[in-house]
Amino acid sequence: MSDRNEPSALPVALAGTLLLTAAMGIGRFAYTPLLPPLREALGWSLAAAGDVASANFLGYLLGALLAAPLAQRGSRARWLLAGMLGSALTTTLGGVVDGLGAWLLVRLLSGVASAFCLVLGTATVVEALVDRKRPGLVALHFAGVGLGIMLSVAVIELLRVAAGSVHAMWAGLGLVSALALIWSWSVLRRLRPHATGSGAAPPASPHPPLARAALARLIVAYGLFGFGYVVTATFIVAMARGLAHAALLEPLTWVVVGLLAAPSVALWQHLARSSGIFTALRVAFAVEACGVLLAGYGEGAFALLVGGGLLGGTFMGITALGLSAARDIAGRHPGRVLGWMTAAFGLGQLLGPAVAGRLAESTGGFGAPSLLAAVLLVGGLLLLRAPERNPAN
Repeated sequence: MSDRNEPSALPVALAGTLLLTAAMGIGRFAYTPLLPPLREALGWSLAAAGDVASANFLGYLLGALLAAPLAQRGSRARWLLAGMLGSALTTTLGGVVDGLGAWLLVRLLSGVASAFCLVLGTATVVEALVDRKRPGLVALHFAGVGLGIMLSVAVIELLRVAAGSVHAMWAGLGLVSALALIWSWSVLRRLRPHATGSGAAPPASPHPPLARAALARLIVAYGLFGFGYVVTATFIVAMARGLAHAALLEPLTWVVVGLLAAPSVALWQHLARSSGIFTALRVAFAVEACGVLLAGYGEGAFALLVGGGLLGGTFMGITALGLSAARDIAGRHPGRVLGWMTAAFGLGQLLGPAVAGRLAESTGGFGAPSLLAAVLLVGGLLLLRAPERNPAN
């Protein structure tokens, strides 16, 4: 039971929402809608743009691996605060840096900060919500990613009219992130660390562990998901630039991604409860594969918007369900399995933008990179033999 001086469940969930709004929806994903004006202002090739995106994902991989052991320590709150400060600072620095080398460094550090916020913030929020017997509010926490995507578009379009400078857009996003993180920290800092909190380790699965081969397939599928989703998530706004009414379509495409991402975790968790977690994962992989193919190969704005909607409606759901499946396999000792999952996902999304950027440049379009991103279908096929042990709770 929580101390009466601690915040109740809803403020904790909302603080988690704002944390992911700032650190993930803005700090990590605002690069996508800002990529076309960044390329114009700084003269980047598609390959250079992909390298900058990959630097962010390398930072995320490193940050996730560093943050994982910190999630169980008494110093978690201090490291979470460091991640929050780093996220606000690196987003704001987009308003002043110009050189490609500086951008690679800033986005690398931004990835580290966003991983600290996601891993440590989620551990903090989930533990508090379980302690308050309100685990259903975890979906509200994850909705912050979609909210941040939509909020970033609003800020960018406002500053496009008011200032017209991509540097001003980054600075404005940094200010919005800082305000969101200040409110979030004002709530989360009041949570008392629990030596044996509910979120420290899940109970042992009531079923036998999945076979070692099934675990290997899940890890490989999660890595393919990291590669497949990030190709379209990085370049979908750039895809809109070549279509009619691009000035309207660019922000609209990213709004659709965020709008579908916000409720997606709750919806996929509901499907997992009714049909089983691996069934839900297989469906989500197939839906997302359709989305990336539509975005890359479809004709016109409608195909791009539907593809973006399918991407937005699945990528956070697969993220959450994949980790839930891994926890089910791990039983009382999830750390190593979750580390393997994080490494596979991080490697996939690290390679995706760099490979896709060069492939788009050499082929003159995003069809070939989108076809490559459809390895998501292979990920879904790898899960066909996964037995349904324990539907998501």
